[in-house]
Amino acid sequence: MTAHVAYLGDPTRHFWLTRSVARAMNINLSEAMAQGYLSARAYSDMITRCRTCQHVESCELWLASSAGGARCAPGHCVHADILNDLADRMGTG
Repeated sequence: MTAHVAYLGDPTRHFWLTRSVARAMNINLSEAMAQGYLSARAYSDMITRCRTCQHVESCELWLASSAGGARCAPGHCVHADILNDLADRMGTG
């Protein structure tokens, strides 16, 4: 059995990327947790999953052009399904 070692990006950078994509969609992740739409574990998993993403530069470019008016997550985002679902459930999408 061969072990697979994956490089994980900087936790702080990916924390802010995750929050920023959500914010660009008018989703407050803290509020999503407070309302029971997102568990603390799911939020933590989102940050870790973001750290494995190979689209950081695309994400940053998307954020630079979205300025809080995005109706959905970018297609390359590993959280697109989660964030789009949260937008629907929270009425921000």
